This record gives sequence, C-alpha cells and structure tokens, in this order.
Amino acid sequence: MLKQSLHQKLLQKLSPQQIQLMKLIQLPTQAFEERLKQEIEENPALDTGKEESDNFDDDFSNDTDYDDAGSEKIEADDINIDEYLSDDEFPSYKTQTNNYSSDDEEKQVPYAAGTTFHQSLNNQLNTFRIDEEEKAIAEFLVGSIDESGYIRRDLIDLIDDLAFTQNVFTTEEKVAYVLKNVVQRLDPIGVGARDLKECLIIQLRSKTPTKSRALAIDILENAFDHFVKKHYNKLLDKFNISEEELKEVNLEISKLNPKPGSSYAGNNKIAEQIVPDFTIRIIDGKLELSLNSRNAPELHVSKEYNNMLKGYQDSKDKTKSQKDAVLFIKQKLDAAKWFIDAIKQRQQTLLVTMNAIMHYQYDYFLTGDERKLKPMILKDIADTINMDVSTISRVANSKYVSTPYGTKLIKEFFSESMKNDQGEDVSTREIKKILENVIAEENKKKPLTDEKLSAILKEKGYPIARRTVAKYREQLDIPVARLRKEI
Repeated sequence: MLKQSLHQKLLQKLSPQQIQLMKLIQLPTQAFEERLKQEIEENPALDTGKEESDNFDDDFSNDTDYDDAGSEKIEADDINIDEYLSDDEFPSYKTQTNNYSSDDEEKQVPYAAGTTFHQSLNNQLNTFRIDEEEKAIAEFLVGSIDESGYIRRDLIDLIDDLAFTQNVFTTEEKVAYVLKNVVQRLDPIGVGARDLKECLIIQLRSKTPTKSRALAIDILENAFDHFVKKHYNKLLDKFNISEEELKEVNLEISKLNPKPGSSYAGNNKIAEQIVPDFTIRIIDGKLELSLNSRNAPELHVSKEYNNMLKGYQDSKDKTKSQKDAVLFIKQKLDAAKWFIDAIKQRQQTLLVTMNAIMHYQYDYFLTGDERKLKPMILKDIADTINMDVSTISRVANSKYVSTPYGTKLIKEFFSESMKNDQGEDVSTREIKKILENVIAEENKKKPLTDEKLSAILKEKGYPIARRTVAKYREQLDIPVARLRKEI
C-alpha cells in the first residue's frame, strides 16, 4: 500500500557557477588562456577590447560548461533594460589592476615543423639497394621501433604480423638479416636494437676500432650483468685487466646513448613549456609577489549588445523576434558578467593563496636554501586564509612560481614534518637535501650504505631509521651504494 509522507533533508549542493570557478582556479596559465578564448568564442557578449590578431594558441577543448544565467522562464517585457544599460555601458568590467608582473607581452610559441623520427628512418631506407620484399620488411621493422629507438617485440611475432597485415610471408632468418644489415645501420646509430646490451654494442662497433673499445665490446658481450651491477672486482679477474683499463672502458661506454631514438631532433614529441603563474622577486631585502599578467585579461561586455538593448528600448512596436533577441541578449550578458566576476575571484584566490605560502616559507624564498623549508601541509595554508583544503590543493598541484632560484612547482614547497634530536619539527625536504649532500660528498670507491647514511644523519641531529633513508634515497632517484661505486 502506498503512503505519502514528508521528510526534511539538509543538502549542500554546489551551483554550476561554483563548480566552474573551481575548475578555473585549477587551470594553469596556458590552459586558462585557452579556456578564456573558448569562452569569448562561445559568448559574443564578452569582449577583450583587443584586436582580433591578438589571439592565443590552438583551441583548448574543455568539457566544462556553465549554465546560462536566466535560463528560467522569463518574458522579455519583464526585463529591466535600464539595469543592463546603466553604469556607462559597463566600462568598469576590466579585471586588470596594477599589481601584476611586467610580463604582459603575449608571446606566441612557434611550433617547429620538420621530419618526424619514423619519417626520417623511412627516408633513409631509400638509400639502400634492397628488393621489394626486403624494403617491405624494413619499413615494417621501422614502424615497430618505439620512441626510445628499440624494437621490443620478438621476431617471430613480427613475422606473424607481416603475414597478416602486409601479406609478406618470410622467415625469421630473413627478418634478422634485414634488421642487422639495414635497420640497425640507420641513423642515429643504435636504433633497431632489441635491448640495451645490443644497442651499446652496435654503437661501439660503428666507431673507429681501438683497444679500449674492443675490450668494452668483449665485456658487454660476455659479462654484461657484472658490468651493469658494477661488480668491478669480478671484471678485473675475469678479463685480467688493470683498473686503468677498466676506467677507459667505463669512459667509452658512458659516451654512448642508451636511448638513441629520444635524442632525435625531429622527434614528434613536443616539449612541455612551463609558464609560471606567479613571480617572486627580492627587492631591497624584501619579497614581492606578483601574478602573471596573462592571468589578468582585460574584459568587458560588448558594446554591440548594449546598442541592441538600446534599440529595443527605443522601439515602440516590439515584435516577437525582438523579444526573443532580448531574452538571448540577457542570457549572454548575465553569462559574460558572471565569467568576468569568476576571473576576478580566481585572481584573488591565487594571490591570497600564494601570498600565504610565500610568507610561510619566507626564509626559503629569501635565501633559496632548501634546508630552511618549514614543514607545511595544505591544512596549514587553508587555516591561515580560511579557505577549503581542496581549493589550496587546486592551486598547489598545477601552478608554478618563478623565483630567483628557478621556476618551481608550488606543491614542492609542501612536506611532512619529523622531529630532530632537539624535539623540533623539521621538514622532510630539509632531511632529503642533507642526505643528498652527504651522498654527493661520499668516497665513490666506497659508497655509503643506507645503514651508514642513517648513522651520519643521526650524528647531524636527524634520528631516522635505515628504511626511511632508503625511501628518501629512492624518492631522490639515487641508486643503492653498489650502483654508485666508481673505480
């Protein structure tokens, strides 16, 4: 039996505008520029007041949309047009102020046009005198080379693919012959190798023969595991050589490229361009924070839309098409005014958050000494400026700041704390920096083990366990003691 009843619920929902604002806050400078361009293209009531030639880079697709204000049912006659035409046609909707950095010149980043890595390899195949079958095999092998320059798949799998996709039926011996005598002779030397060992040997054999290079080839072919694990004593005994000869071998191999494909200048991989969102300068011994002016566009409502409203207001006989136009204009004007306001809120949030971070880590930004970084978590900044932790996270995870010591990702300034021997809270970044310095100054003939590193840190006043030392060392991308050993 159905029953009717009343229930009270307390729900907290974010409006579409609030959701969009959070997404705007999260965008770094370049993505924000693209989002701004997209909004201007979609809303003709929004204008930058600049020439059309001052455009941004390629379109930035974003699946976020705002709900047009005024989507509720409303009649054109109910709209107070005077509210939209007041305040001198909205000339004050400029969001740029005088506290931004001097980098307001909008620079276009040119995209280099050229031959890609695989296109270059295919072009080189035309210089070889090979028959049609061998050329088809060579082209397929080139297509199987990854960005590092390696062929990772087994030859038998490549033979099957040649038969099914290219209708080329061949043998494993034929494919191995084309690989060795054609593909592995392409430039850069070392491409087409199936593993690191083969890649290094190919490069050594392409050089002018010397005693040290011949010895290096011998060691790689017959004692590769000993070499990569730096079992130098075993190599000295196995090949009956001196330490000086082994040093020369190390020097020869260190000059080789373990990833020949990644070094190709025409590789179609586009390098990421980092545009700092903030700039911190030291002026007269004090820190000065500024927001990148590319985050502060000059926006206002289009005058054409104001003129349209004036025409409607002056019209005596209002047609249905004019009323529909007024409804459309109202929606676009409301959306434009909200977007301008959202940009203002975004700028204020970025500045307030970064200003709190700068003052929290004041000593570091003055000196650049990572040992002066204080323990800081997102909640510390959130409590300081009375904002939500999620907002601080959005600012920290995607924004960069230009400092006198380089461009840094803001989230790098956040770290957990540990107690030193005096009971004081110190940043884990400080401990990692000291660990890095200790390893840099160690005797490379007898590198320090994690146990010894732990003992040294305890002597310096940082009582941390060996397992913690190993974790920090891995985070710093520093190998174990055995792999740091040198002759």
